[in-house]
Amino acid sequence: MSESAGFNIEDLIKVSPLNGGGDEPRVEQLMGKLVRLQKVTLCFIQGKRSLEEGIKDMKSVSDSLQKELATLQTEAYQLEGIHKENEELCRKLQFQCEESEQDSVRQVEQNKKSEELLEQYRCEIQGFKLKHRKLRMKFENQLHQLMEQHKNLQSIFMPQRLPAEVESAENIKSQLLAAEELKLAQLRRLSEELEELKKQKQMGTTATETQEE
Repeated sequence: MSESAGFNIEDLIKVSPLNGGGDEPRVEQLMGKLVRLQKVTLCFIQGKRSLEEGIKDMKSVSDSLQKELATLQTEAYQLEGIHKENEELCRKLQFQCEESEQDSVRQVEQNKKSEELLEQYRCEIQGFKLKHRKLRMKFENQLHQLMEQHKNLQSIFMPQRLPAEVESAENIKSQLLAAEELKLAQLRRLSEELEELKKQKQMGTTATETQEE
């Protein structure tokens, strides 16, 4: 049997006989049961409304959660795409960084070789300068000796031989001057090669700085 509000429903429909044993129920008893029945009905109606409102609220919350879940799934998909793009970008940057490091190593080696070659050319130029200085001193000494000999020969030999001696001295002088010009040309060539190497080194350094930036 169902019970509510301190009584059972059967009590509402069960009518007690009168004291005289008649079939008519007492009015007071029926009125009390009617009032209780109205209260129970009102409670049922309120409970039903509360239950319907609760179901409605739960449905609203469920819809909101479904929408939020869909939004979160969309954001998760977008974040996954961004993460893949960032990984790809990271791989590209790492590859470029490795290439830059390799280029830097090659540039350093090239600069080292250029410096060694420049130092070699400096030594060669210094050697040519020293050799040229010695040749010039030798030439001046020979010229001085030749002039002294010419003076001595002028007093010893006949005047008719003087033009031949002078011509010989001029030839020797021309040969020495030609040798000097040749050494000077070699010295200029080495200087130009040294300047060219300096320019190449500066260009390489500028290219390295540009890559690092």
